[in-house]
Amino acid sequence: MRSTFDEEKFVANYRNRVTDTAYPLKDRDGTLTGQIYTPAEMIARLVGFDTTSRNSNLELMAFVKDYLDGHGVAYSLVPSEDGSKASLFATIGPRDGDGGIALSGHTDCVPVDGQAWTSDPFTVVERDGRLYGRGTCDMKGFVAISLAMVPEFLKQPLATPIHLALSYDEEVGCTGVRPMIAELGDRLPKPKIVIVGEPSDMAVANAHKTICAYVTEVTGHEAHSSQIQQGANAILAAADLIGEITRMREEAIAAGDPSGLFDPPYTTIHVGQISGGTAHNIVPLKCWFDWETRTLPGVDPDQYADRLNRYAETVVLPKLRAVAPTTAIRTELRAGVHGLAPEENSPAEALARKCSGANSTQTVAYATEGGLFQERGISTIICGPGSIDQAHQPDEFIELSQVEACVAFMHRLTETARAGI
Repeated sequence: MRSTFDEEKFVANYRNRVTDTAYPLKDRDGTLTGQIYTPAEMIARLVGFDTTSRNSNLELMAFVKDYLDGHGVAYSLVPSEDGSKASLFATIGPRDGDGGIALSGHTDCVPVDGQAWTSDPFTVVERDGRLYGRGTCDMKGFVAISLAMVPEFLKQPLATPIHLALSYDEEVGCTGVRPMIAELGDRLPKPKIVIVGEPSDMAVANAHKTICAYVTEVTGHEAHSSQIQQGANAILAAADLIGEITRMREEAIAAGDPSGLFDPPYTTIHVGQISGGTAHNIVPLKCWFDWETRTLPGVDPDQYADRLNRYAETVVLPKLRAVAPTTAIRTELRAGVHGLAPEENSPAEALARKCSGANSTQTVAYATEGGLFQERGISTIICGPGSIDQAHQPDEFIELSQVEACVAFMHRLTETARAGI
């Protein structure tokens, strides 16, 4: 069924809003200095950059810099250690100290490898009221709408600044946003409120779980399979460890979610990958597996790795060492994302509910950079266009009606920033 969203009317109305006589950025001869993009056009521009997390995002950032330069917007870059990527923090409105509202989004996306797309993932295609392309939903849609709104933000005499906080490598553990957050209140202004625009169907979400991703590696001792008594089987030892993880998983499910806020209603523990061995007739030397925990707010995320390490040291490793002293078990934390906890009397929640018209809040099962901002002492909320059901999928899309809803949200946000908070 085709959407009733009227794209032509939306585009025309948008252009009228940002190019009327109140628009201030003109050269001496009266011509506009900044490029104007509709949200859909900006989404197409950003999706056109393949910023899969394994790649650099500098070409996308160069485009954003040129765009902001054209509108006279001040910004700072926070490069990665190797200089191959960068975050960007920009401010529209007053620039005298801390405060303001930050719109936070990541510029990286997940791979398309092995997925069955019906169109080029990095070329936006509009069909049936939807924009298809990698990142349209997660989450270049929100980033693009925020950027497309810059001329509208500039038209207003803002009493409260609006910041753009664009990061990299969110998809691999929110690693790119951390150096930028570390500079808030120092080289960069520290916002009062952060709105993370992850896809929530424009609902207001005030909590998500903490994620810890681990890799456990078992080193056994090789032997011919006809002489298994001379070997220490790394795969069987890994299976024993996974059995302990399964017991922890079952206990977490039984404990449930006392808050009643989350779906699924418990801390989740999951094994995602396993690999090991050389051949069917060799006692395996190596085996590794990836596993993760997604813990409820208030649950110690370290307890599960600590318990697995104790089990390894007291139960599994002694069996291996009885065969060979070179055997070992090692668990490493690969990535961790702080949870977002509900905040009583949250300024961010009040603002997001006002701008979205929501009468209630919800929680989300995925993780964001929101918990990192919250840990820095900034009131943080999640509210963004699109459905998480489309994220990471082949033929990822965002509904144009969701784009429209987000633009309406931004207009109400602008009115609030103009009045001051």
